[in-house]
Amino acid sequence: MRIEESATGTYRPLLLDESDPADAVRISELRADSRIEFTDLRDLLRGELADLPSAPELPEGTEADRWVYYPWRSAVIALPGAEIMRAVRLDRNRNKITRAEQEILAQQTIGIVGQSVGHTIAFTLAMEGICGRLRLADFDTVELTNLNRLPGGLFDLGVNKAVVAARRIAELDPYLPVEVFADGVHDDNMDAFLDGLSIVVEECDSLDVKLAVREAARRHRLPLLMETSDRGLLDVERFDLEPDRRPFHGVLGDFGAAQLRGLTPKEKAPFVIRILDAARLSDRTAASMVEIGETLASWPQLAGDVQLGGATVAAAVRRIGLGVKLPSGRTRVDVDRQLDAIAEPAPTGDLVWPPDPAPDSVPADATAAVLHYAQLAPSGGNAQPWTLGTDAGTVTIALDPSRSSAIDIGFRGSALAVGAALYNARVAAAHHGVLGDSELRADGPGVLTATLRLGDSTDSVLARDYAALAARHTNRNVGVVGSADPAMMAALAEVAVAAGGGLRYLATRAGIESAAGLLGSSDRARFLTPRIHEEMLAELRGPADDLRTGLDVRSMELGPDENIAFEVGGRPDVVGLLRDWSAGAGLGAYTSDRVLASVAIAAVTFPTPAADTSDLIAYARAGEVLQRVWIEAERRGLAVQPVSPVFLFARQSAELYAVSPGFADTLTSLQGSFLDLLGVPEQETVALVLRLSHAPKASVRSRRLPIPGAHAHS
Repeated sequence: MRIEESATGTYRPLLLDESDPADAVRISELRADSRIEFTDLRDLLRGELADLPSAPELPEGTEADRWVYYPWRSAVIALPGAEIMRAVRLDRNRNKITRAEQEILAQQTIGIVGQSVGHTIAFTLAMEGICGRLRLADFDTVELTNLNRLPGGLFDLGVNKAVVAARRIAELDPYLPVEVFADGVHDDNMDAFLDGLSIVVEECDSLDVKLAVREAARRHRLPLLMETSDRGLLDVERFDLEPDRRPFHGVLGDFGAAQLRGLTPKEKAPFVIRILDAARLSDRTAASMVEIGETLASWPQLAGDVQLGGATVAAAVRRIGLGVKLPSGRTRVDVDRQLDAIAEPAPTGDLVWPPDPAPDSVPADATAAVLHYAQLAPSGGNAQPWTLGTDAGTVTIALDPSRSSAIDIGFRGSALAVGAALYNARVAAAHHGVLGDSELRADGPGVLTATLRLGDSTDSVLARDYAALAARHTNRNVGVVGSADPAMMAALAEVAVAAGGGLRYLATRAGIESAAGLLGSSDRARFLTPRIHEEMLAELRGPADDLRTGLDVRSMELGPDENIAFEVGGRPDVVGLLRDWSAGAGLGAYTSDRVLASVAIAAVTFPTPAADTSDLIAYARAGEVLQRVWIEAERRGLAVQPVSPVFLFARQSAELYAVSPGFADTLTSLQGSFLDLLGVPEQETVALVLRLSHAPKASVRSRRLPIPGAHAHS
């Protein structure tokens, strides 16, 4: 017989709405019964909902609250409605199952035949919330011998197995509909059991019923799963995709369910062996097959194997429900085999770095010193996007497009670096008394050349920066929160103006906090844009890499938690999922935390070039402004770190679409907000953003490539 849902006292709780007059009367009657315990969990569970990070907005209010009467427990519990219950209970599924995936899986109706192993499977599906309805079948009652694997208790002895499973599920989620077929499945009710199912799980002991379920599943075009509790054997039969597929993968040949009816366990054993593949059974199960009907009533099963089966079937149900590839076939999740292969994990100790070489000495030859100082200029990712050379008393610094990156839009960042290198060269030339005229020339996209003709002049203002340029470096330590001296910031701005540029800065706590949010959000887009993410990782250098280019990871000054975050955030598969989930807010924490620990955020600016002029020359000229501000900040005891948001070198939104199609709108908005925050007028363009802080000494300084083909001339 099938137990209908109306028979709530058998296995379904009674849901009572106190706003309904009839239900209100029933609640009063239950309260009057001293044997029935009342508990109100509504405030507790609404409190849990309020505490959830990213709590969903639910339309459900107190009108959905219910008093839930469990007759077999003699207990009544007051609960919020089904949506709140589901949101709170399943929140810890995220993001192994996203909320969107949870909604898809909640549309499934799963039928499970056999409630020994099936009980655990049904309860696992209910716990994960990956079905919207369960249909359970078993004709048998719980016996003490079942309690080695069936998660029941002594109070369940003599109760129908399907009813026991349904009650346990009801105590987990009273809103989850569960139907019970208490006389199992047979010819008269098979179609009724399978009707409307999404998946059928077969876990019964009767071989003829096993085959009959498959024949019916094929007729209804339903996927069928079976877990056998030996070496983690899982069978998948996709009758939904292959309606002509033979049951049991065809291993029984032409045998039908009718031919297998009435066989004794001993007579069934050869068929079972054929289905399970005798050669791959565990030795203990295989040996036990010989004893069935002699010293054993049936094949043995262990609770641990059954629990594993619940996990593997649940994983298969998720795949089918979400349309993830899961073909027909079988697999084994063999725990013992994995334990046999146990091994020590690879050591994950600190990276072993080679000894740092002695700092390069400054060449005594004036021309070589000019080249040496030019090579010390800063550049994004320490790419050193230039080539250096000398000929006939002229030093040439040419932009090298091959060392560009996606966020170096229009080679503007490279041009800034070329300009900084030219400034360094001029400083060195002034110090050595060989300063001559210099010029910048742009002959097309990515074609920029800076030349310095060596002469016999000097410049005291330039020469003053000589020692400071050698000491200039990036410091990415977090720093100590403090305030900026207004006179100091005014002095930095004066230096920028004197060099032909400007300085816009934020020195209030509110301004710095706003900047931290904007720059952190930009870094999130950096991580989540595949090309930029790949290039970002390619910049980093470890102990086995050539440290003369790129960023020595020690210079990132990562804390232990940041090391882990970078290790995880460096995986393309991880950031791909975060992108799909529209998540990853924490990916910008490295930058936002450092910005928050700044005394000021300063933007070096320059006059916006006219539309008909080369912006590469304008950015190159801004390289001098950058260097002078950086040096002055370090003279005043500040640690300096350049910050390069993805939008830094974008002059129009179309350029951001080319760099990061998925985040172009976000980046355009961030750029506008950042410029507004700094108060940058339209006639100014930001060359670079500097984070100024009070921080400990940097661990290491970036090295430089050798200067190929350079020859010295005095």
